[in-house]
Amino acid sequence: MRIGYLECFSGISGDMLLGALVDAGVPFSLLEDTTAALNIGARLELRKVMRGGLTGSKVDVIPPGDPAHDHAQEPSHGHSHEHAQEHSHSHEHGHSHAHEHAQHHAHAHAPAHAHAPHEHSHEHRSLSTILGIIAAAPLAERVKQRASRAFQLLGEAEAAIHSTPIEKVHFHEVGAVDTIVDIVCAAAGCESLHVDRWMASPLNVGSGTVKCAHGTLPVPAPATISLLGDAPIYSAGMPMERVTPTGAAILRMLDVSYGPLPAMRVTARGYGAGGRDMPGEANLVRLLVGESTEQKAAHQPAAEPIAVIEAVIDDSTPQLLAYVSELLLEAGAWDVFRTPVQMKKGRMGVQLTVLSSPELASAMRELLLRETTSIGLRWRIEQKIALPREFAEVETRWGKVRIKIARFASGEIANVSPEYEDCRTLARRHGVPLKTVLQEAMRLYAASQEGR
Repeated sequence: MRIGYLECFSGISGDMLLGALVDAGVPFSLLEDTTAALNIGARLELRKVMRGGLTGSKVDVIPPGDPAHDHAQEPSHGHSHEHAQEHSHSHEHGHSHAHEHAQHHAHAHAPAHAHAPHEHSHEHRSLSTILGIIAAAPLAERVKQRASRAFQLLGEAEAAIHSTPIEKVHFHEVGAVDTIVDIVCAAAGCESLHVDRWMASPLNVGSGTVKCAHGTLPVPAPATISLLGDAPIYSAGMPMERVTPTGAAILRMLDVSYGPLPAMRVTARGYGAGGRDMPGEANLVRLLVGESTEQKAAHQPAAEPIAVIEAVIDDSTPQLLAYVSELLLEAGAWDVFRTPVQMKKGRMGVQLTVLSSPELASAMRELLLRETTSIGLRWRIEQKIALPREFAEVETRWGKVRIKIARFASGEIANVSPEYEDCRTLARRHGVPLKTVLQEAMRLYAASQEGR
């Protein structure tokens, strides 16, 4: 199993992760091409910096209209020259993206923000607009799915914190460019590493306060705390923000699990730098990539992603839902099932659940919205395990039946069953009860294994 492990001893932000990815061997050109594919006028800059005596890579997102940055002045041994965008955030912010708080808060009336640096316009981008930008980009479907999920999580966190509908959550224009690039490039860079499982150390979230569009907030910011959920956190070092909302959203996007460094053979390592060089502190995130050296249990198959799409419907007929289920299966869904549910005000409804490969999730969602009466749905990427399968064949008196055999990694048989469609076809053709065909097929298979 290929593992990506993030050591967040000084927290994590979007730009820190991009730096770590490049430092670990992800081509910077991949991130540049991903940024260009978004077609929002942004570009990236890469430089080597010193943080607490250690060298790391620093990736900066340059929004459209931003004057050219000159980083040649930054000494390799001292404090970094903070971007002009950071001055309104005061010395309490540890990472380079001062935009993150102006951009991450719900703005029902879309006012201009006194604390938003590099203010090139007063535009705001809604969540649906940002999701549209991501959907239109010529990028791999899994990259777009992960990035869209991160923004959905950000929007939901802000909507809950500010008690506003999610469709009224707006991301400040300049900051939104910064965050779109961070999140989508993180999704593309992480995908290129072909990691099976993402893990992280407990998170140093920092302390103190941070200025944003809503005033002065405690660190970690409310959106960050909401996104981190039950992740293990602590505070160490000088007061400043160390885990940003974008960093927290990316951790959720990657379905990170938390714990000590697992047994692994490291094949790549990278250090991604935050915006400041502080004496005695390495303001970095370290990424380790490698193969697990733990012995897998004989019964434990490898995990793989699966898309789960759900819609709850209370105004449709059973015939329509049966028809839609057939369409979904024909379109490539792995499974479709319907569950009766009780909704608000005592109404009865049906939850339609679709399981598919992540690559087909977009097509499944579109088909559901087009063919059912639902005007909304929810979806997520989960992990599934499936035992390896093989087929044997037995010759019954009515015809051939395939036998499906599932095995553990050790080779031991876990389950055996006759293929339903084969038995169903023979039962109908010969007027024999289906259960009789199933029983005969199993008897013949068991007989064929005797003495082996």
